[in-house]
Amino acid sequence: MTLIKPDYMAEAVKEAVKAFDKGEVPVGAVIINKDGSLIARAHNQSETLKDATAHAEMIAITQASNATGDWRLDDCIMYVTKEPCTMCAGAIFLSRIKKIIYGCPEKRCGGLIQLIKTGKFPEIETSLEIEFQENRVCAEILEAFFEKLRGK
Repeated sequence: MTLIKPDYMAEAVKEAVKAFDKGEVPVGAVIINKDGSLIARAHNQSETLKDATAHAEMIAITQASNATGDWRLDDCIMYVTKEPCTMCAGAIFLSRIKKIIYGCPEKRCGGLIQLIKTGKFPEIETSLEIEFQENRVCAEILEAFFEKLRGK
């Protein structure tokens, strides 16, 4: 019998679509624990909640901490549709998430993940594994959102 491995990035994309439908910047995130169980799912809600910190990653970290009963998410993996901003990257480091997998780069205000990944920010010592898993759908959702926002 062959087991089908869950597509966690597809789950993150579903969350991004929810954000898109609500007029939020379409970013989605999910977190799985060491046994592969999905313990958190979230999408951007900054406009809905009138909260600049209500990014998908931040909400997912809170949900995962509640699910595990601990703020230390050592054995967890986060899948997120877009490279995290500096705020979210900081929260990912502080929560001790083991690995982050993101679907498209952040061209405007990301960068901390890339600086650490390339060794250009040696002051931050972390065991965080970083993986860019290019996913054209992640980028297309963002492009469609901003085209719609600009009235194109």
